Amino acid sequence: MHKFVTMATTAMVAAGIGLAPQAAHAQAAIEGRVDRLESEMRAVQRKVFPGGTGQYIQPQINPPSINPDLPGSPSDSPVADLSARVNALEGQVTAITGQIETTQHRVQVLEDAFNAYKRTTDARLRVLEDAAASTGSRGGLEPAPATPPAAKPPATGPRMPAPAMGAPAPSGTKAAPGSKPPAAGTKTPAKDPARAAKVAAVEKPPVTADPAEDAYLYGYRLWQAKLYPEAEAQLASVVATYPKHRRASYAQNLLGRSLLEDGDPRAAGKAFYKNYEQMPDGERAPESLYYLAQSAMALKKPEAACKVYDELDRLYAAKISEAMKANVARGRTEAKCK
Repeated sequence: MHKFVTMATTAMVAAGIGLAPQAAHAQAAIEGRVDRLESEMRAVQRKVFPGGTGQYIQPQINPPSINPDLPGSPSDSPVADLSARVNALEGQVTAITGQIETTQHRVQVLEDAFNAYKRTTDARLRVLEDAAASTGSRGGLEPAPATPPAAKPPATGPRMPAPAMGAPAPSGTKAAPGSKPPAAGTKTPAKDPARAAKVAAVEKPPVTADPAEDAYLYGYRLWQAKLYPEAEAQLASVVATYPKHRRASYAQNLLGRSLLEDGDPRAAGKAFYKNYEQMPDGERAPESLYYLAQSAMALKKPEAACKVYDELDRLYAAKISEAMKANVARGRTEAKCK
């Protein structure tokens, strides 16, 4: 009997010695997982609360308090309790990581959408600015279309003879001896330091591959600034230098408008008639006829204005805009045309 008890005791001690290394190994594995989870939680805290002091922010709305059954209570063993707690921490880390990745994805989508919207808006603004620079922001009949219109068929039929505008008005200035005379129908800009400063304040367009466009745009800006003599010299230069360019019709028409606004309807009428006669298919030929009639009215010649309106309707009725048609109808009424 004593021998049997001794053998049983020896077996139990041996079993305990054999289990000890296994328990120590499990404990070490659990501690490694806990250390890893703690480091991950600290990394998540730094991501969620950058620059924080290590304190978590308490939520303002808390869920109803419940008393869940904590895993491992009652605990079968310390190892099982610790394993359950580690599993719970791993689940929380996984959930937080997923939320962070989702938020980062949403932020990235918003940034991409904003950048695309910014690129589109910048492109549209550049198109509008370029169109405003080439046509001007002034309303009425002068601004050019944003895109070149289709080629117009040549106007047919005999041309209207030049209306009688009376004797030319005496020029207010004379060219200096030996200097180059100004272009026909223009005035010599006065030599005035204050006026020179106004001219210098007009911004010149940037140099592009189209010098005719650049020159016309500068003349347009001078006209828009009401610097009429300087604008007339610039526009006359465009017509003389680039007679085949599409802007030649614009420049000749704007030259007439500048003269008309500057109080010289006779010279303005000659400029308008020249545009109609020499560039009948130009983009501003209809406008020149309309303003030619306006020049005749300024000279108190309603009969001549009515003839011009008839010519405008005969040649360009299908090409002019509704706004110009309304202006022509109003002009006919003012001139008492039949």
